[in-house]
Amino acid sequence: MVTGPTHTVGPYYYQLNKLALNYPTHTPKSPTTYYNTHAKYKHNPTSITMAPLNTTAVLLPLLLTLFLFSSASTSHAHNITRILAKHPQFSTFNHYLTVTHLATEINRRQTITVLALDNAAMSSLLSKQYSVYTLRNVLSLHVLTDYFGSKKLHQITNGTALASSMFQATGSAPGSSGYVNITDIKGGKVGFGTEDNDGKLGASYVKSLVEMPYNISVLQISQPLNSAEAEAPTPGPSDLNLTAIMAKQGCKAFADLLIATGAQSTFEENLDGGLTVFCPSDTVLNGFLPKYKNLTAAHKFSLLLYHGIPVYQSLQMLKSSNGVMNTLATDGANKYDFTVQNDGEVVTLETKVMTARITGTVKDKEPLVIYKVNKVLLPRELFKPEKEVVAPAPKAAKKKKGEEEADAPEDDSADATADDKNGVDRMKGGRLIWIGCKLVYGNIFDVRN
Repeated sequence: MVTGPTHTVGPYYYQLNKLALNYPTHTPKSPTTYYNTHAKYKHNPTSITMAPLNTTAVLLPLLLTLFLFSSASTSHAHNITRILAKHPQFSTFNHYLTVTHLATEINRRQTITVLALDNAAMSSLLSKQYSVYTLRNVLSLHVLTDYFGSKKLHQITNGTALASSMFQATGSAPGSSGYVNITDIKGGKVGFGTEDNDGKLGASYVKSLVEMPYNISVLQISQPLNSAEAEAPTPGPSDLNLTAIMAKQGCKAFADLLIATGAQSTFEENLDGGLTVFCPSDTVLNGFLPKYKNLTAAHKFSLLLYHGIPVYQSLQMLKSSNGVMNTLATDGANKYDFTVQNDGEVVTLETKVMTARITGTVKDKEPLVIYKVNKVLLPRELFKPEKEVVAPAPKAAKKKKGEEEADAPEDDSADATADDKNGVDRMKGGRLIWIGCKLVYGNIFDVRN
């Protein structure tokens, strides 16, 4: 309870006052006053009247701790598009990182090195008139999945190193053709060349644009890296047979329905811009067919479109972008959306009628990804939520005469699991801050007699 300029408090705030005495900005009490206060506390610890606490001395270190921990938790964030936007001579390179969706991949990774090409170097690359899918492979060679700052380039062990590029990391490169050779040449020069280019170092280091150790480094190189594998013609998504891919991976029943209703064409029209498909397995769909046959033709069509999202969403993207997703069936007043949630590695789709879970990946090569789900997705526009059946509570057994009622053993396993899960979900980044604060101020509330 606060009473004017003094505090009438319990034993915990007594310890706070003791701590405040140690700060030079607070006027210390005389030994006699301190002894009398201590004696009063021992006889009536709930009614100590103390001088006001020096809040500046206590709160300033706390705020500094919070700032340091919050800064540490967000230090890895970077955005390659914004970084290159500050350098107009790399505008073409920046543009094609966005067009090929590589910018999204770069921003999602915590450790990355981008070998940037200026507008003149990009002009020579574009003159070869590659398709956007082949261009993606070539540019992905210029994104290394390790950190190389300008200093590290000249401190490479034995003068040479092989670095994996995004072309290699995504599985698009056959063999080791996605590796880049980095060599510290005499005279302070550093050369770059792909592993499948007969050991030729066709490009050289020019300068460093941005370095954020050890998250992202953007280095300019003199010219594009050459690779026969990366430059090979790459079929576009529109050349893929969507239903054939699903049929070979246990989703033939779903693929047949797409063909029969004509929904297949809507899926294929969205391939070039990006497409995510949620495909029920044959076993799951065959069990649902009796309900499906009762739908009108228009509702069947909408139901099938409900299993597609008109953007590319990798599993990692789904995990990091929980929330409402529109589908191919979304049209004005007809929302036909669902909510993506994840619990660790488990990703679920909630429709307000039911909840489905992603059980596997059929194909994942941007801009197309196909997932298997354990249930047919039921939109609330077509189906009503199933009512949960609540089991009746068991009747209590009659006690015999003279028999004392024993306490039932408590099962804390479910509560412990729920508490543990909720604690993790709520705290995550905040947990670090809490730990830091506790280390600094944990002894404040340690009452000593």
